Amino acid sequence: MRLGLGCVTFGREIDEDASFRIMDYAVERDIRLFDTAEAYGGGASERIVGRWMESRGARRNVELVTKVLHDHTRAHVRQALEESLERLRTDLVDIYMFHKFDTGTPQEESTAAMVDALNSGRIRQAGCSNYTAAQLHPVFQVTECNYNLCVRDAEQELFPHCLSHGVRVLTYSPLGAGFLMGKYTPDRAAFPKGTRFDVIPGHADIYFSEQNFGIVRRLHALSARTGIQVPLLATAWVLHNRAVDTVLVGARSIEHLDNALAAARLDFDPAWAREILPHELLIDS
Repeated sequence: MRLGLGCVTFGREIDEDASFRIMDYAVERDIRLFDTAEAYGGGASERIVGRWMESRGARRNVELVTKVLHDHTRAHVRQALEESLERLRTDLVDIYMFHKFDTGTPQEESTAAMVDALNSGRIRQAGCSNYTAAQLHPVFQVTECNYNLCVRDAEQELFPHCLSHGVRVLTYSPLGAGFLMGKYTPDRAAFPKGTRFDVIPGHADIYFSEQNFGIVRRLHALSARTGIQVPLLATAWVLHNRAVDTVLVGARSIEHLDNALAAARLDFDPAWAREILPHELLIDS
């Protein structure tokens, strides 16, 4: 299964009961990678995932990913990992990541912090999120990045590097934090209440451009022509890229997971990409 469950919504956009239903549903359908972080909901996501694993006896049924946000010194990473393990109610995470590159910590120190974590036996693999190809270090066996029809920086250097060095790639936001669903206009004062952009307005800085609104229009036109729903087309396009090992799906409802599962079964026609993307943005995947 090339889908993973992004747990960013837990405790922030949906409550614990809804989160439990989504995790139950995911595991029943063989979605076994769960991605969380200390920063998600100020630790709420990790706590909810931990309580779910404990109540279901499900720790062995999931590949667990979590992240440390900042201060990648050895002392802080050791403390942050301990606190994450406590919230998750486990003594081991499968993949532990730096959530973003820390310019305030020398790379030698941050690398040593991950080596310490590996040697402690409390993580199985070290990883990083939101790093460039140039920032990767051999200690990282997994990386995670934003990737969708509107955000494609990873195609230039990160994906080729990972393919040639055997680094596993997880991608998030296949729907562009909801931008590709067509619910937004260029008016930043008109975000629908409760949407991802309403919760984190900074998303607009990433997605709001004339080019990206054009991609949304063409995506919806393709959906109307083919009868295939927008989230299926957008997610299937990401899965079509051989550099992507796992696509993380952040779900607020069972329907969101059903859409992702349907996308994983969809045979994406490369000609569709030529309908959605401007000619100059087409890159063979």
